[in-house]
Amino acid sequence: QVQLVESGGGLVQAAGSLRLSCAASGRTFSSYAMGWFRQAPGKEREVVARISANGANTYYADSVKGRFTISRDNAKNTVYLQMNSLKPEDTAVYYCAARYSWLPNYDYWGQGTQVTVSS
Repeated sequence: QVQLVESGGGLVQAAGSLRLSCAASGRTFSSYAMGWFRQAPGKEREVVARISANGANTYYADSVKGRFTISRDNAKNTVYLQMNSLKPEDTAVYYCAARYSWLPNYDYWGQGTQVTVSS
């Protein structure tokens, strides 16, 4: 199993930047593909970005492509989400999640961190 703890959320003005971090427990972090998801009030949770276990492959939702960057440091058991050019519509609770690289479902979730972008 893996435990995930997000940090780095906060209040930022539009066009600003934030970097989210997700620290994972355990010794097999490099076995997990990781993802960042978000959920805004009254909306369903949506995927923001994903990264493969070795970091070679990434995916971004169209709404964040070109503004957000997902990365990971397997030596530090941490995955990051660099968010630039933030918009008010990026306001949400952001969650990181992990899945074994050979399985389709994200089974492990953090508690979430609030990101609020003011206009």
